[in-house]
Amino acid sequence: MVRHSPAGEYFHNIFNTVRTILIGMRISLKYCFAKTVTLQYPDRAPAIQPRYRGFHFYEIEKCIACDMCAKSCPVDCIYIDKTGPRKVDKETGVAVGGAMTRYAIDYSKCMFCALCTDPCPTHCIHMGNIHDMSGYDRESMIVEFTELAKQGLQTPRPLWMQKAHPPGWVEARSQEWLGFEHSDDKLTGDQEARRKAMLKALEATEMPKKPKKEKKEAAKEEQ
Repeated sequence: MVRHSPAGEYFHNIFNTVRTILIGMRISLKYCFAKTVTLQYPDRAPAIQPRYRGFHFYEIEKCIACDMCAKSCPVDCIYIDKTGPRKVDKETGVAVGGAMTRYAIDYSKCMFCALCTDPCPTHCIHMGNIHDMSGYDRESMIVEFTELAKQGLQTPRPLWMQKAHPPGWVEARSQEWLGFEHSDDKLTGDQEARRKAMLKALEATEMPKKPKKEKKEAAKEEQ
């Protein structure tokens, strides 16, 4: 260890202070002197990073209402109700059992931490890329995803997307987020199957029966 004189130690501390600040500010300084680019929003789509955490995208047909997302939420903004236990049918990949009566998120509380997406066993809740969802009152900030499912929607539809003549990029983004919006739309085969699965989640269905022991023993004997 090199020992400095009092004066040398004083200037050495100043040097270390400036050096560590510059190391920490390296990226900030890089962008500080970069040329600024103005995005002409709303005429052009906003620039959103791939890992952006926006308003949720919910696949109700996969949800088993296990409450894992609600339990992991640090602000208790997720509300789930069902009529009975649900499980995923391995053959179809769609959840069956009790009906989903409510899946709602209060966005006046949500802090978009994404802690609800990680523990989900069926990967039915995702962070979307909707950047803005303004409302006129607090009630409008509570999104009822089960009500959206009745319309064939998997994510809320912002006010700016409902304008009569939105910019061209809005229509493309609408197809990316929503897929389809009204029952009279012409749907592709995949979209029609998904809509039926979403509506089926709102109704109670029979759970797949477990194979009897006799069938299992017969299969073992054949092997």
